[in-house]
Amino acid sequence: MIRVVVVDDHDVVRKGIIAYLQTDDEIDVIGEASSGNEGAAFIIKEKPDVVLMDLMMENGNGIEATAKIMEEYPSCKIIILTSFYDDEQVFPAIEAGAFSYLLKTSSADEIVGAIKKAAIGENVIESKVASKMMTNFRRETKKLHDDLTEREMEVLLCIGNGMTNQEISEKLYIGIKTVKTHVSNILAKLEVNDRTQAAVYVHKNRLLQ
Repeated sequence: MIRVVVVDDHDVVRKGIIAYLQTDDEIDVIGEASSGNEGAAFIIKEKPDVVLMDLMMENGNGIEATAKIMEEYPSCKIIILTSFYDDEQVFPAIEAGAFSYLLKTSSADEIVGAIKKAAIGENVIESKVASKMMTNFRRETKKLHDDLTEREMEVLLCIGNGMTNQEISEKLYIGIKTVKTHVSNILAKLEVNDRTQAAVYVHKNRLLQ
């Protein structure tokens, strides 16, 4: 049995979801809550397998509740079930630890399917949300290395090829101090901590092709 908790401040919506879930022999609804704070407290105590979490609620919204639950009970699989898919809701929810993200336009069968997938470690992201996430990822990726100067890009590609500062200096005919300055600027602009992460960035974004 998959132990589930439903958190939603709309009684009709919450009760309707629970009524449908209770018709499935593999799902056991062990509790419900009408606010984020109430839900978080119950979930941390009872440790269900999967949670259906609304976002816009008083007395603790879904993002705050998700973050609190993840801090105390990180193995919980939280499925956001909401009407909102704007940047201000989607990305904070994912960053807080949400496992899946569905819209309330999803069918009952889709919700049940997402619960069962979550229970075995497979997440589901509603297509509109997935599209927004990919668009944002591409935009952020493009912006990061587009901020580099022509020379910094040359140095970055050298880093991607595993070259040392000395080798970069010799290849580009610039001093070691200048290379170090470029490397420092590159790390800052790419928002990475070291050369290894910079090299990973190069290969992940296929900049050497």
